[in-house]
Amino acid sequence: MAKDDTETGKKKDNDTLLLRALHGRLLSTDFFARNWLKVLLVIVMILVYITNKYQCQTRMEKIRALEQELEIVETERVRVRSEYMSRIRESAMQQLVDTMRLNLQVQERPPFMIPNKTR
Repeated sequence: MAKDDTETGKKKDNDTLLLRALHGRLLSTDFFARNWLKVLLVIVMILVYITNKYQCQTRMEKIRALEQELEIVETERVRVRSEYMSRIRESAMQQLVDTMRLNLQVQERPPFMIPNKTR
């Protein structure tokens, strides 16, 4: 019988705890009056956590955007550098040809292949 009494006692405690929670009496004003500092600290910690998480996400998005922009700028730099280097070589060669008075000029149109019609 002692075993049944303890089981029903635990059940009553659980029932009263559940009923108190459902009726909003689990956390009374006395609880907050006694533990106001702890509750305030928990709320501040939760707000700091949320703020840090938001800042981290926004900074990660900014980093991704900047990395994409960097990749585009690096590609553009390589393209412009190769164009610049080809112009330097071309102008240097043109000066050399001019000093030798060969009367050679740079073609405006690129060369093209003549199709071979041998059948």
